[in-house]
Amino acid sequence: MQVFVRVTESGSFSRAAASLNLANATVTACVRNLEKHLGATLINRNTRFLCLTDAGEQFLRDSRQILQAVERAESDIQSAIGELRGTLRMEVPIAIGQALICPALSLFAARHPRLSLAVTLTNQTHNMIENAIDVAIRMGRVEEADMVARPIFEGRYLVCGRPDVVDRLPAHPSQLDPRLCLGLVDEGGFVPAGWQLEREGEEPVFVRPDGPLHFNSSNALIGAALQGTGLVHVLDVYADAYVASGELACAYPEWTTGIKPFYAVTPKTRVMSTKIRTLIDFLLETLDAQRRPRPWEAVRTGPAAAWRP
Repeated sequence: MQVFVRVTESGSFSRAAASLNLANATVTACVRNLEKHLGATLINRNTRFLCLTDAGEQFLRDSRQILQAVERAESDIQSAIGELRGTLRMEVPIAIGQALICPALSLFAARHPRLSLAVTLTNQTHNMIENAIDVAIRMGRVEEADMVARPIFEGRYLVCGRPDVVDRLPAHPSQLDPRLCLGLVDEGGFVPAGWQLEREGEEPVFVRPDGPLHFNSSNALIGAALQGTGLVHVLDVYADAYVASGELACAYPEWTTGIKPFYAVTPKTRVMSTKIRTLIDFLLETLDAQRRPRPWEAVRTGPAAAWRP
């Protein structure tokens, strides 16, 4: 049943084999033996696509319910004895993973030594069901009906640069020279995202970076700022350590420069999994509760959307 469900969800025997750590031939044999046992064809397949038969559709619904009941039963016992087991797969954007998520996971591993957490750092979002991803950290609006998102953290943007660069800036951001601003571009893009600065009682100031360098990586932008190349507009979780050390200074700190919420997303079919709930609860416990987005705020994400790291 597990193999059959994974094949249907991933839409591929080979992807199912990879996610289950099985040989392709083993996955094919499992489905063939299941069909032989049931006396019915579950999947019509050729070299290009898979299609469930009517019997396959019915068996898929029943299999999901049965497997979810089995997982709940196992998780209840593991929770009762305080020892979760198995594997979780997690997808995290590279920069936020390196700066915030991954450093916290050693404590999670120490608490749950029998639970293996496989983390993929990537700036491309993938279809969670097809790729058997249990939890993904994302930003944007979660519009897919088969996903559930919980707000876990809210980053705040800073405009910052090397202190000698910041010291020479005009007093008001409306006079800021765009040629001094280094921009963040989308994966594969060329036009940098604009900056918006706001302060109560004043008109918002919009800046379109037009400096000599633009990157699709916040870490690369910070590296350029440390060299004195210009100002950058990055999340505080990436820049705070450099600001604290004095290597970077904040420009226009009295102005609000934007926020970015981060969400833990999981497939709706897995939302009751004790292992997944334990991981998300750990993230909520570990990350600063004062930096959590309001729960009714939605973010835009999607399987085909690219990350802005």
